[in-house]
Amino acid sequence: MDQGCIETVWRQESRRVLATLIRLLGDFDRAEEALNDAFLAATERWPRDGVPANPRAWLVSAGRFRAIDRMRRRSRFARIAGTLAVIEEGEMATAAEPIADDQLRLIFVCCHPELPPDAQVALTLRETCGLLTEEIAAAYLARPATIAQRIVRAKARIRELALPYEVPEPKQMLQRLDAVLRTVYLIFNEGYAASHGETAVRVDLCAEAIRLARLLRALLREPQSELEGLLALMLLNHARRNARTDPAGDIVLIADQDRSLWDRAAIAEGAHLAEAALRMRPLAGYAIEAAIAAAHATAPTAETTDWARIVGLYDLLAQADTSPVIALNRAVALAMRDGPEAGLGEIDALLAAGPLTGFRYAHAARADLLRRLGRRDAAREAYVAALELTQQGPERRFLERRLRALGSPPP
Repeated sequence: MDQGCIETVWRQESRRVLATLIRLLGDFDRAEEALNDAFLAATERWPRDGVPANPRAWLVSAGRFRAIDRMRRRSRFARIAGTLAVIEEGEMATAAEPIADDQLRLIFVCCHPELPPDAQVALTLRETCGLLTEEIAAAYLARPATIAQRIVRAKARIRELALPYEVPEPKQMLQRLDAVLRTVYLIFNEGYAASHGETAVRVDLCAEAIRLARLLRALLREPQSELEGLLALMLLNHARRNARTDPAGDIVLIADQDRSLWDRAAIAEGAHLAEAALRMRPLAGYAIEAAIAAAHATAPTAETTDWARIVGLYDLLAQADTSPVIALNRAVALAMRDGPEAGLGEIDALLAAGPLTGFRYAHAARADLLRRLGRRDAAREAYVAALELTQQGPERRFLERRLRALGSPPP
């Protein structure tokens, strides 16, 4: 067995193992310590004994026992003896089903109304997606120290209030549904467009977000427009996963993708859910976004995309969501409908307003419109600005190719 096997298990299972360890140990920091101990044990044992049939359960069990050993060695053992007794009662040999729900439990803890909204986001990205503090800070244009403080304070607040590590009853669930759905979408987005590394798409995170949305849907007694719309949106976007990169792992734009590689079953399900969600009241923003995704996914070719409908849907979405990112996406759609000059004016206004100056996709979109208008020098400057804000390998290579096509080597 090579090191790559353990690295694969880390990518696929580490956050779900962590979620279960948090439930068992009752403490974020203790669980993170146990997670690292478990994978250290795996690097020692698996090459000799082979990979276990259920790696996730093995890791949870190993982490749990290492944590118990640590606690026994510490001077405060007497104060946590009761905790140990509860932990030791757990039987992990057949833990597949309890583990499966722990990710959702973790999200409800991270999204508890007792935590500030900005702390909810930071804690979720750290604990559920495994992003580094520096990566979260870059994504939200904040200082790493600020993000670190939010995470530490959120964990302390959870301990102080002894917030329950559970999925609430349906009535309480509805009261926290918006925050939970936002969190699930954050997980999906980190998978759909990874913020760092050499992989453009993290299929594991996308699949996990869809799994969590399906689980939420099964737990709620009645359909909810936000949830139906979000599940539809994720299915429709994830349906294109096999065509979004080439064999070398480089990005392929939607206009150039091989549509025969798209997952037609997922598109059919997503389009059906999107249509149903669009008819529900009150109309949810996710339902409108899903309708936009359906317009892309159901077009037979890039040339037959109904850009007029997409712009109209963005106009509707802008009434409910004033996010500058929504306005940016509308500007790109407007450029496809009315020409690059129309979209460029909108993007320039957004950048002048300030919130998107550190958003790499705004500069990349502007660069593309300038390129299409033949304004090569301005396009180069915009591509360089986007490149300076980009940490993901495939995105950097895409921008570098654009620069070389303009006759300018990357900086």
